[in-house]
Amino acid sequence: MAIAFVIWGLITALSVSALIIKLCIHIRRNRKRAMGFFHPYTNDGGGGERVLWCAVKAIQEETSHLDLDCVIYTGDHDASPHSLMARALDRFGVKLIHPPKVVHLYKRKWFEETTYPHFTMIGQSLGSVYLSWEALYKFTPLYYFDTSGYAFTYPLARMFGCKVICYTHYPTISLDMIYRVRERYSMYNNDALIAQSIWLSQCKVLYYTIIGWMYGFVGSCAHLAMVNSSWNQSHIEKLWRIPHRTKRVYPPCDTSGLQVLPLERPSKSPIIISVAQFRSEKAHTLQLKPFQLLSKS
Repeated sequence: MAIAFVIWGLITALSVSALIIKLCIHIRRNRKRAMGFFHPYTNDGGGGERVLWCAVKAIQEETSHLDLDCVIYTGDHDASPHSLMARALDRFGVKLIHPPKVVHLYKRKWFEETTYPHFTMIGQSLGSVYLSWEALYKFTPLYYFDTSGYAFTYPLARMFGCKVICYTHYPTISLDMIYRVRERYSMYNNDALIAQSIWLSQCKVLYYTIIGWMYGFVGSCAHLAMVNSSWNQSHIEKLWRIPHRTKRVYPPCDTSGLQVLPLERPSKSPIIISVAQFRSEKAHTLQLKPFQLLSKS
């Protein structure tokens, strides 16, 4: 009975695999001459979105004679080609040559953090694969450009026959994160309850190590990987092990507003402004502690 069950399971797995391969071959034959930008959150308004529109503009300028369309995969259902073009100009000052095409996604909830109260990292990573399946099934481009850091989607994109390009703002898991858990530091990615327990910390180190290995494998599927800093480049090269395909490209920050400011300042007490999104990993409290020590000295 057990042998029959195992054989049935193997036959089922092989049948499913054959079906997936057959489907991918069919879709690969119907690839469109286009650059598909996988950016499910186009209404965030952060630096990642500015990178997206600068990349779209650069592709449009460089390939205007090659008839290469730019397609945006987005989960924002109110996004349209003209609204995205207007947003790129109004919000970031990036003027596109023509409106990009839009493919709407309806499985974005499978990537959202609230969907996975526990084991969030692996849940979101696998959820991104499901989301990219929807995207690539609806429209299969010649080039797949991930601008949001969804590395677990790269093997699937390669199965669909795409050339995979990515711009990574921050690694899904870093060697620093594993170190903090191993040393039992309580931080945004390591609950105090786990940090206080040797056994739970060891379990989490194993969990992070497995995810780190998986992240290294999927990341190595990128044909071209771009990173935004030397710190990020160091971690990505150690994890993905494709240094010859990893390039450092600093983000296209708009400094035009700063350039018009006068260099001379009135002799008043200095004002320090920290600009960052209010997310736990930004560690705002860590910025305040040095100034607290400085004010007491």
